[in-house]
Amino acid sequence: MRARLWAAMAAVLFTGSITATAAAAATRETRIPDASIQAAAELRERALASDLGYKIVESLTTEVGPRLAGSEADARAVAWAEAKFRSLGFDKVWLEPVTFPKWERRSEHAAVIGAHAQPLTLTALGGSPGGTVEGEVARFADLAALEAAPAGSLAGKIAFIDFAMPRAKDGAGYGPGGRIRSRGPSAAIRAGAAGYLMRSAGTDSHRMPHTGITRFDDGLKPIPSAALSAPDAEQLSRLVALGAPIRVRVALDCGWDGQATSHNVIGEIRGKSKPDEVVVIGGHLDSWDLGTGAIDDGAGVGLTMAAAKLIGQSKLRPARTIRVVAFANEEQGLYGGKAYAAKHLPDVKKHQIGAESDFGAGRIYAYSSSAPNYAKAADAQIAQALAPLGIEHTPGKGGPGPDIGPSAAGGLAWARLAQDGTDYFDYHHTPDDTLDKIDPKALAQNVAAYAVFAYLAASADGDFGSEAKKVTPPDE
Repeated sequence: MRARLWAAMAAVLFTGSITATAAAAATRETRIPDASIQAAAELRERALASDLGYKIVESLTTEVGPRLAGSEADARAVAWAEAKFRSLGFDKVWLEPVTFPKWERRSEHAAVIGAHAQPLTLTALGGSPGGTVEGEVARFADLAALEAAPAGSLAGKIAFIDFAMPRAKDGAGYGPGGRIRSRGPSAAIRAGAAGYLMRSAGTDSHRMPHTGITRFDDGLKPIPSAALSAPDAEQLSRLVALGAPIRVRVALDCGWDGQATSHNVIGEIRGKSKPDEVVVIGGHLDSWDLGTGAIDDGAGVGLTMAAAKLIGQSKLRPARTIRVVAFANEEQGLYGGKAYAAKHLPDVKKHQIGAESDFGAGRIYAYSSSAPNYAKAADAQIAQALAPLGIEHTPGKGGPGPDIGPSAAGGLAWARLAQDGTDYFDYHHTPDDTLDKIDPKALAQNVAAYAVFAYLAASADGDFGSEAKKVTPPDE
């Protein structure tokens, strides 16, 4: 999925391969001093007892609310993040501009018309054009069935995929659901459809549609594209099963409107002896506009800010700097992550390791990293310090977070702190993504895990393998 994107970015950013430095690094061992291990244990307990992470998420979701990239609220979120870093006492705070196309949502309506007339609850997919279309519904069970439809066979019709995304702790079901959202509209256009509908990429049964970005292949004229809530998708399927043609009218007022510039907002807690070397943690500041972006990704921003703040209060400061990045516009194409990689990867060796929280606020249950053989001992020390939080060491599993991905493709060492996403896709990209969906104790466990990880990585004697090179990271 994202692996091809990362590999392509790495090819653009870097032309070199693994250097002799990597071979030399293999002759030494990275380890973490005993004093730092002891300090991390104390830090872990302080973090578990703290509600700072929750308070930060509460502040963002209450004072700013939804933060669609390029909107006025997005600009307020940037100002909020800069002010929050400063109020928390970060040693250095700055902004880095990120420019991207601006998409707006204004209104959306749909209804079955004719003998079974009734409204439908839906939301436009990000990137959809506006327009009103009316036509007979052609239902497909999955993406493959739509992609197999002959050219012109859906002329004047509205293509509809009714695929139920499976629930999984690690979110594995989002792959098929996400592909229906990103590839379905182009498949519908190739078959001649006038519009596109899909059952939302989600695991809930609420009348809450899930939005998310879609794409249209080059050379195709985009068509209005939207996601139905699960109950509405099931209702539409039952109507189609009656046997008579079912007609639907979809009216979307949305679309692209020029360019916008937002910012990656960055704060640092300076290291004691190696301040120019950094451990990067963070989340993305933007959100979709339906909810208040609490689990996606206010939680990631809040917990990493809190973790760094608590590290800054430690009696024994780590050698390296803790850098927190609130990334811009992740939702519409990893724009903040790509901008960060383009700017900072020339100094990738100064980056000890990076990790991003972008999978809600469920408890972290597993830890893994890209640590090379010579850093396995330090990796195991981090895992041992995380174990009291109920976190299992799972070497070789997972991959970097979305915004860390472009940097990982260029050689940044990465870590994965896997959150329990069993119910994440009940709320993801819906109006139900609100603060009440966050368990404060689970969020505190996240803060503790990120604080321990970042503190120990920043304290290590030796590195975790960051080096300018082309990499194809595994999908998370």
